[in-house]
Amino acid sequence: MSFIEFSYNHSVYSTTDYLTFEIFYGFNLLTPIYLIPLLIDERVSLDGNKKARVMKRFNAKIRQQIEKKNEQYVFNANKG
Repeated sequence: MSFIEFSYNHSVYSTTDYLTFEIFYGFNLLTPIYLIPLLIDERVSLDGNKKARVMKRFNAKIRQQIEKKNEQYVFNANKG
């Protein structure tokens, strides 16, 4: 069962272009594959207000990506 959850959390979805885990938690799940040091700007502070600001910006990016994909779907559906 844990392999299924791992696979699901590490799937990049075409609508958002992000991992499921990253959308919910704001960072990639650390596995041996992802143990590359992060850039200083990408590290999230333990400060709650800063974390909230980071997540709001991240959610805005995801929302824009979803809207962009929806526009592509509408365009493709209306072609014919």
